Amino acid sequence: MTIRHLAALSLLALLAACNRPGEAPVTAPAAEAEAAVALKAPAGVYALDPTHATLQWSVLHNTISNYTARFDKLEATLTLDPANLGNSRITATIDPTSVDAAYPADYEASHAGTGFHSWNDDMANNAKFLNAKAFPTIRFVSTSVEQTGAHTAKVTGDLTFLGQTRPVTLDATFNGEIERHPFAQVPAVGFAAEGRFKRSDFGMAVGPVGDEVTIRFDGEFIQQAAPAAPAN
Repeated sequence: MTIRHLAALSLLALLAACNRPGEAPVTAPAAEAEAAVALKAPAGVYALDPTHATLQWSVLHNTISNYTARFDKLEATLTLDPANLGNSRITATIDPTSVDAAYPADYEASHAGTGFHSWNDDMANNAKFLNAKAFPTIRFVSTSVEQTGAHTAKVTGDLTFLGQTRPVTLDATFNGEIERHPFAQVPAVGFAAEGRFKRSDFGMAVGPVGDEVTIRFDGEFIQQAAPAAPAN
């Protein structure tokens, strides 16, 4: 028997000794769950900065492309509890007449007889679409916030659209925070969110446009001054 054979047998014996019958194999400790980010922002009410906010939506168009547009006018208020995000809540109000599809063509020329001056006007005021004259606001009010990771959470709330209210869940991401906003001179935080819902759940006919709507939000929230204490 050669030295090489003896070395191989010795190695096998050593490995066998490390796993005797009845003993569980030694395994590496499981990776610890990702720790939640500790927010430094103080608790309180934060208002959305409309100049640094985007709300887009997209639907499948004719089964071949994702048609994307946005709302230009929205307001949102975040009540933040950094010690327990589950106690936080958010409300948002959207003006449906602010829908903006950046339609590049002459809409009146290509859609004569519709009575609408632009594609934005058609989408906002047509009873088949956003029907803004009958329903002048779209509103979201959170009902729960569940932290799912170091920078993520699920925000569930009631979406009121076309006169009907349905639950919708958004996947939210914490983008970051600053101790002092360069213009407002107060703390600010940034979040993104994405979610989906079906138009048919709110009574809208599907037609050649996909039923599922994807919404994407990005925005900065700026701390608001605490209300003054009532005078004695």
